[in-house]
Amino acid sequence: MAIRIETHPVIRRHPANPILTGAMVPYPAGLVFNAGVTKFQGRYVMVFRNDVADLKAKKLLGKTNLGLAFSKDGVKWDVSKKPCFDMKSDEIARAYDPRLTAIDGRCYMCFAVDTRHGVRGGIAVTEDFETFEVLHLTVPDNRNMVLFPEKVDGRYVRLERPFPVYSRGRFEAFDIWFARSPDLRYWGDMELVLGAEQVAWVNNKIGPAAPPVKTPHGWLTLFHGVDKDDARASWGWEGNWKKRYSAGIMLLDLKEPWKIVGLCPDPLIVPEPGIEYEARGFRDYVIFPGGMILEPDGEVKIYYGAADTVECLATAHVDELVKLCRKR
Repeated sequence: MAIRIETHPVIRRHPANPILTGAMVPYPAGLVFNAGVTKFQGRYVMVFRNDVADLKAKKLLGKTNLGLAFSKDGVKWDVSKKPCFDMKSDEIARAYDPRLTAIDGRCYMCFAVDTRHGVRGGIAVTEDFETFEVLHLTVPDNRNMVLFPEKVDGRYVRLERPFPVYSRGRFEAFDIWFARSPDLRYWGDMELVLGAEQVAWVNNKIGPAAPPVKTPHGWLTLFHGVDKDDARASWGWEGNWKKRYSAGIMLLDLKEPWKIVGLCPDPLIVPEPGIEYEARGFRDYVIFPGGMILEPDGEVKIYYGAADTVECLATAHVDELVKLCRKR
């Protein structure tokens, strides 16, 4: 079967895209993307990455923080007057790429941390988005962590993407793993979920995207996949970008979520040349989902960063997405 490198027809990009840009943020901003989104305490909540930049000069200004926004409908957002989370010290350079999961009345945020000694993944918890308690930081190098919204066999569980550069004999052959914890602080008992070589449209790396949502057929799970071509002209104003990020989708077993019960053979969302906000930005041709919400009527809202520059929304029906996940 031929692989389609295009967005699947079940996906509908929202006409309001991009739903969040740097111009909508009431403090120094620039690249606003890779947000975590969930429903919490009766409203939609978004925590977004903000890389402060001069967009006209196409220049980063060296500051990253996490901003906060709320919405009644998941489309129109009210941005808070100041960032909600930042980490910086002699060891830590910045925190970024948040993912939100509501569990038992509290909201947990996974995030990445750049440090002097490598990239670490973190978990923090909040009830009001004004104060956060950091529960956990991995050893380097790990990131793209997402929590499941409920325990499995009495333990918290997550997907993660360690990136051991030298262990597999080829650069950036990174995979998706599963881990368990009794308390969200101490993690272990890992299992491989999906190897990059198992995704036909990827020649580089994969990783978790948005936290999974539960369906009767399994945990509906987005992931990002990367294809790289050194012959490409430099994409974006970073200067040396040769990669394309797309979104894939799979189903994980409800009781044993490290087992794949269905995997869509084609990408779900691909950055399109004719869509300016996906094709042109800091890094051209990037789709990076960070939030997925299953509505009562079966609509699935997929929130994604586009071109590492803005935040966008796409929708599909849950039944359509489940059907795409073929048994392997």
